[in-house]
Amino acid sequence: MAPEANAASQKCDATPKQKLHGRAFYESIGSPKYIVAPMVDQSEYAWRMLTRSFLSDAERPQVLAYTPMFHARLFADTQKYRDSHFQATHELLLPPSSDTETTPAPTTPFLDGNPSTDRPLFVQFCANDPAALLAAARIVAPHCDAVDLNLGCPQGIARKGHYGAFLQEDQDLIFRLINTLHLHLDVPVTAKIRILDTREATLAYAQNVLRAGASILTVHGRRREQKGHLTGVADWETIRWLRGQLPRETVMFANGNVLEHGDLERCIEATGVDGVMSAEGNLSNPGIFAAAPAEGQGGRAYWRGRDGKWGWRVDEVFRRYLDIIYGALGREVPKRRALFVPGDEEGWLEVPVGLPGKKEGEPPRKKRRDEVAKGDEAVMRSPNVVGMQAHLFNLLRHLVSVHTDVRDALARVRMGDFETFEAILAMVEQKVARGLLDYKRTNGESIAEYLKVVAVEGIPDEESSAGAVRRCKRPWWVVQPIIRPLPAEALVKGAIRPTKKEMKQEEKKKEEEEAKTKTSNAEQKGPTASIPADLKSTEEKVNALKRKTSFAESELVSG
Repeated sequence: MAPEANAASQKCDATPKQKLHGRAFYESIGSPKYIVAPMVDQSEYAWRMLTRSFLSDAERPQVLAYTPMFHARLFADTQKYRDSHFQATHELLLPPSSDTETTPAPTTPFLDGNPSTDRPLFVQFCANDPAALLAAARIVAPHCDAVDLNLGCPQGIARKGHYGAFLQEDQDLIFRLINTLHLHLDVPVTAKIRILDTREATLAYAQNVLRAGASILTVHGRRREQKGHLTGVADWETIRWLRGQLPRETVMFANGNVLEHGDLERCIEATGVDGVMSAEGNLSNPGIFAAAPAEGQGGRAYWRGRDGKWGWRVDEVFRRYLDIIYGALGREVPKRRALFVPGDEEGWLEVPVGLPGKKEGEPPRKKRRDEVAKGDEAVMRSPNVVGMQAHLFNLLRHLVSVHTDVRDALARVRMGDFETFEAILAMVEQKVARGLLDYKRTNGESIAEYLKVVAVEGIPDEESSAGAVRRCKRPWWVVQPIIRPLPAEALVKGAIRPTKKEMKQEEKKKEEEEAKTKTSNAEQKGPTASIPADLKSTEEKVNALKRKTSFAESELVSG
């Protein structure tokens, strides 16, 4: 529910607090060990609340959350951008009236950064202009515990906009961005980086960030090139080496290779960091930071199978997510039947679920949805609604691989169409109920074929994701990690394709080689024998990636 309690009678404290730094600051926010990563349009308030909902009141301070990445210049300059991304107060979120004003007028807490529900919270910005970054940071400072600079985004849009990981060649600019906030902002500044090609270069990078004034350093154990099908495995060994080279008082978080709850402590033990950040692992299982409920607890929401591979049911998580969004929007939560378990009445399973359709006299479905959304200002302005479809595809990834009708319905739903989201939930509840009945009736055999893991032929175990899949795979009605193929597997499957530039270069090279001598593909040996010549440059990329990456846990391929 929306955190209205305490908000009606209290105002945000506008008195600046003493600014702490480094470990003193970290301890002041409870020394959190688990961190919800900043994810574009994906780590919004509702998702943070969903993640925290799996923890007890005593455990929740152990989870630190980041907002999605915001564009500093747009945030500072555009009221509409602020309204649609960060809803900290019931009033308009305005910048200070002058460069020297750091204490805004008292406001009524709303969602983002609400002291009663959404702390500790760091707000992340991407930026390449210190002045714009400071202007944006001053607006959010009263509503968060720290401001983070994104130095890790590897996507093409970051290259085009010159931010994220594409600033790493400009260490002077990075220093100025962080130092400006360190010197002029009321709350601490932190930063998230990726490792570079060598440990020595990564160390120099980290030292520059800390020297500039960062209170906490988060290290993603992958390089900028490691994305998409080339994501591969994060390098915990380099993070551990870095931890040993930096001053002991440095607060460090690690990011990468977290597939399930047990990986959190494994990462801390392997790297020596203070906390572990999860992105993809959290998206596919928002309960990742919570230990499994004790035997006899968890009720209907937590499924326990015959092989010890248990987990939260997708219909429960789907329900919980929708209910949190209803609360954020100030809407009443629909009444629903209890989650089904075998032994309950089954008559409702015979009633088909119909998706909302066009009624007589109504405009076409797409236009009607748009009109409904436009008529609801709360929906149109809410950052919690934008990411719903993407979140549900992550949660239901394994279910929709079996039940494609759910996939098709989810693909067609439009933003703000809660009637259809409720219908999709009803479809999911029926699928899960039938799955549970079949599982009980067959003593688990109904799911045996689905749980089989087939390795890619010709790929050695150390270059395969099969081990991670065997360890993590659950029945499709349980939330679980989405495991990427390792680069060598993706190459053989044809998921990695050469760019146009690479194809032209390879074509030219091929013509030159043919002019000198003829070679036979039959002489090639190993798993790459069937790879076309135009993929060789891409194959070399994969091999170079493996040569540069040092890791001990090749089965960890996500997060």
